[in-house]
Amino acid sequence: MPELPEVETTLRGIEPALLDRKIADIKVRNPALRIPVARSIQHARGRSVVGLRRRAKYLLLDTPPLETGQPEGGLMIHLGMSGSLRITDPATAPRKHDHVELVMDSGACLRFNDPRRFGIFTWWDAPAEDHSLIAHLGPEPLGPDFSGKYLYTRSRNLRVAVKNFIMNSQVVVGVGNIYASEALHLAGIHPSRPAGRISLARYEVLDQVIREVLESAIRQGGTTLRDFTAPDAQPGYFAQDLRVYDRAGKACFKCGGEIRRKVLGQRATYFCVGCQR
Repeated sequence: MPELPEVETTLRGIEPALLDRKIADIKVRNPALRIPVARSIQHARGRSVVGLRRRAKYLLLDTPPLETGQPEGGLMIHLGMSGSLRITDPATAPRKHDHVELVMDSGACLRFNDPRRFGIFTWWDAPAEDHSLIAHLGPEPLGPDFSGKYLYTRSRNLRVAVKNFIMNSQVVVGVGNIYASEALHLAGIHPSRPAGRISLARYEVLDQVIREVLESAIRQGGTTLRDFTAPDAQPGYFAQDLRVYDRAGKACFKCGGEIRRKVLGQRATYFCVGCQR
């Protein structure tokens, strides 16, 4: 599944072709996604894209109304398990699983491809933050509302494993399985440790390394995942820098201890037996 860095990479990849351009046409080839594509996305036809932003793993396109009385809002896209966005020439034949496309007045075409159809392509009424899909979400891990003190306060008296805690989107968004394992290793925190038994000082370290891991992944284009392709058709390159994820049985780069694998919350978890406590 594309994680926050992959979604951020996608946002930055498609922005030059969409920002300040008018949506000339919207074509829906298959509306049967996780949430059926609603006719309301046609509200965006004829409008300009005046902003692109990300909330968790949702992409939001801001499209102001053309005249008084039209609904205010924009388009919301979620890549799901296997979705991708690609800028193409409209004359290029659609690929299998190209379900939705935006044709811009520049001639560029944004196509949403999703083999598993777990993605979302829908309309949001302003303000976007009140939409039912994102209203309940926690703060952004790269934003000002996320901090070690915030994690410490939210975790008091919780027995849940800290890895599951930081992967809870109601606590903080965008810390997926790979990045949670990597951040906990850099912070020296065992993924099974109860969240409520971690000190403020250690949460302050964890806050910093979560930011560092995600920012590094964004700079390098996201983690290489089987189903993810960046808008320029090149995969991400963060995978080469992974320190513990998918390295079971190998030596820790930090202390030389053995990297082990266990399952937490039905997800594969990797940690070092030597330097994570």
